[in-house]
Amino acid sequence: MTEDELRSFKEKLIETTTFPSVYMYKFIVPSSLRTIALAESLFEAEADIHTKESNSGKYTSITAKQVVISVEEIIAIYKKAAEIKGIIFL
Repeated sequence: MTEDELRSFKEKLIETTTFPSVYMYKFIVPSSLRTIALAESLFEAEADIHTKESNSGKYTSITAKQVVISVEEIIAIYKKAAEIKGIIFL
């Protein structure tokens, strides 16, 4: 995400979300154990994480629900996620 995209996303979150809140993250990653583990490690141990492999087995979708205290916490996870090679944000 570019800085402009992050700024716009942050403004939308502020307008639509009250904190603390349960926020749902959705990603698609290449189906390697390392990549899936990296994506899952973005979240706290208490997060509700579900994975589903694509029919071809090439990709895995990750849905994680986690309690967040602020918009900055949400943005921080997306910034860390952006470092994972091949990740797609939904």
